[in-house]
Amino acid sequence: MSREFRAHFRCSAGCDETYPLDEVVYRCKKCGELLEVSHDMEALRSRSASEWKGLFDSRVGATQWPYGSGVWGKKEFVCPGIDDEAIVSMYEGNTNLFWAKRFGQMLGMKDLWVKMCGNSHTGSFKDLGMTVLVSMVNEMIRRGVRLDAVACASTGDTSAALAAYCAYAGIPSIVFLPSNKISVAQLVQPMANNAIVLSLDTDFDGCMRVVQEVTKNNTIYLANSMNSLRIEGQKSISIEILQQFDWEVPDVVVIPGGNLGNVSALARGFTMMHELGMMDRRPRIVLAQAERANPLYRSFLKGFSDFEPIVPGKTLASAIQIGDPVSVRKAIAALKEYDGIVEQASEEELADAAALADRTGLYACPHTGVALAALIKLVERGEIPRDARTIVISTAHGLKFSEFKIGYHQGSIGGIRSTYANKPIELPPDIDRVNETLARELSARKRA
Repeated sequence: MSREFRAHFRCSAGCDETYPLDEVVYRCKKCGELLEVSHDMEALRSRSASEWKGLFDSRVGATQWPYGSGVWGKKEFVCPGIDDEAIVSMYEGNTNLFWAKRFGQMLGMKDLWVKMCGNSHTGSFKDLGMTVLVSMVNEMIRRGVRLDAVACASTGDTSAALAAYCAYAGIPSIVFLPSNKISVAQLVQPMANNAIVLSLDTDFDGCMRVVQEVTKNNTIYLANSMNSLRIEGQKSISIEILQQFDWEVPDVVVIPGGNLGNVSALARGFTMMHELGMMDRRPRIVLAQAERANPLYRSFLKGFSDFEPIVPGKTLASAIQIGDPVSVRKAIAALKEYDGIVEQASEEELADAAALADRTGLYACPHTGVALAALIKLVERGEIPRDARTIVISTAHGLKFSEFKIGYHQGSIGGIRSTYANKPIELPPDIDRVNETLARELSARKRA
């Protein structure tokens, strides 16, 4: 008979400290480092790799609650002890892999894919982690733990996910946002879902300091990615990628990074599958940062010998405008384990990369633009082989950043030439003028 599947918190720095998943704790009480979720791997090994693959494949799109979710279809790998009735899910995950055929051809690549994690309920990959965290909060409340609300600091996407999942569960949510630093679409999401929205005259790092103080009394639960329950949901991306390739391992995965939880999450997913025999090799991981918010890139140039936080500059990739990422130690460990590269992208590079990708059928958010720009540079330098099966992680839906798109195509973003701008052509309703213009434009597109 199989052992019961179990998981608990443990210190990520290697202390012997462990805590149950339903305890309100975010850091090791002994050394102060972040925690991670540790699974009973011996129990998981009671099933073979092929059995796990078959089970996960059988659940994709299933109607049996909650296994049709891309996260909860892997419940045993994510949060096995939680009651199904406590789970707060909107059937997140199961997002498509976009074969970036034409964009890849521009780079001489035939096997380039974009994992569309923004095709989710609130329009970003943050849903994947938030379903796990809010489900555990719901379970704790059901067990009698006093939790008055769940709170986060955010650059937009985390607040949207938290507000939506808490609204679904009937749990109050609080979000701290930096004033005038997120898109209108991102701001309105938590407002619409009835969160308590606090707009602070600071940046994300300042909001993060405030929310950590607010949650110290343990009656308001912290929902940022320093809470490793979030990471457990986000690691389902790794499993999904392999599923979508019939369990074949890609060569390279490119991830945009700000607070750096996602890179450690994907690495955890790959590591878990590798330890259970579900993959026979590991992909290389590339972390892409905006040049104006690039503390990990600077550390990478020094071989990760040290890390210094910075004050980030304003960047179009607002969700990763973070100078003091809380998950930096986990991210560095993941990159060392996965032969990692860190690359940066300037404002013009990320904007042009997003616009160029859009011409091939994507609608890329600026953060995906950072990853695509990093990919272009690494391919041109030969650090990513052109024949490598490469996956770019798209973190959010482009519709959340329509102001960025409009500004680019209108040529109104300061310091950016908008090489691929495509402005509307103003004409009178004159058929001769229309035909003349269409002939000229179609001819130009054939030459392009």
